This record gives sequence, structure tokens and C-alpha cells, in this order.
Amino acid sequence: MSLQTEFSAARHKMVEQQLLHRGIRDRRVLEAMELVPREAFLQEENPQLVYGDHACGIDCEQTISQPYMVALMSESLELAAGDRVLEIGTGSGYQTAILAQLAHEVYTVERHAPLTSRARAVLEQLGAGNVHYRTGDGTQGWPEAAPFDRILVTAGAEECPPALLEQLTEGGILVGPFDGTARQTLKKIRRAGNTFATANLTPCRFVPLIGSGES
Repeated sequence: MSLQTEFSAARHKMVEQQLLHRGIRDRRVLEAMELVPREAFLQEENPQLVYGDHACGIDCEQTISQPYMVALMSESLELAAGDRVLEIGTGSGYQTAILAQLAHEVYTVERHAPLTSRARAVLEQLGAGNVHYRTGDGTQGWPEAAPFDRILVTAGAEECPPALLEQLTEGGILVGPFDGTARQTLKKIRRAGNTFATANLTPCRFVPLIGSGES
């Protein structure tokens, strides 16, 4: 059996055992998770590690989230094919690739230039032509391209940065880990005028969201 065949088998097993088994039901999310090769974003040739039920470390002391968390966050966004999405924390680019399968356009912001460069190279090699990249302070969002139908935050903070809420369109949804910097609660925030209705989804743990002037 070739390594590529092993990766494909591990990817299918991941969808069946980690996602469907835990209640992920959005057909488009499941198809995207079945399609996107997670191994392209990791320097690892062991299919069991690449598709294991855990996060993996990457450069710049960042992580690539476990497959279930990627699927849960993607499903919680309730994405439509025509949506414009802002992602805060490009990281490896794996979550970005899933969003690119589900949305019309993805604007992704990463604090670490080496991660931006590597993620862009991998995503372009995979043919993701609907992604826009920026290296900078994710807490400020991407004002020039706002508003966004959906916003995904992939780093933990005490609370959602106000600039991100301001860049959410009417009726838009923001999903991210808040209530702490070491451990957080994944929250789903829906905008209605100047009101932001919040629902708690699950406990989680992400690397800290760091803005300008922080270290």
C-alpha cells in the first residue's frame, strides 16, 4: 500500500470515527474534511499521527487543531457558498483550506510571517485561489475588506476583540475561544444590530491571541 493510499484511508477513518461519531452532520463540512489532505500542512509521514484525535505542534510555537475541533468550528459557522469569511490565525493553513472549500472568499490574518508564507505556498499548491493573506495583528481584523458574513478566531482570548465584532455583518456569525488565555470556552456569537447573542459550545484550549504590543 502506498503512503498516499494510507493517508486517504486514515482521512476517511478520521471522518467516520472522529467527526460523524461525535455528531458532525453538515454534509459540506464532512466532504471538505474528506477532501483536504491534512498531511500537506504537517511535516509528518505517519498517517496515524497526522489524522490522530489530537492537536499537533507546528513552527513558531503554534498548533494545528485536532480534526474534530476544525470540523466543529467550521460547522458552527453555518457557512453558505457565497459567504465572505475572516479567519484570525492562519497557522498551518489547514483550517483555511477547509474554509476555502466552504465559502466564496477567505481573508486570513497571521501574526507570524513564516507561517503566512508556508501556508500560502501549500494552499496555492492545492489550488485554493479564493484566499487572501495578511501578516499582522489579528485583533484588528481586516477593516478594508469588512464587513464579513462569518469570522473565525483560532486563538484564545479573555474576550472577543471589539474590532472583530464591528466587522461582522448584520446576521453574521463569529466563532472563537474566549473566557481565558490558558483554557477557553468555544463560543458562537450572532449579530443582530448592536446586539451580540452568545452561545457556549464546548470547553477548549488554544494558543493565546496576541495583539500589537503584546508578547
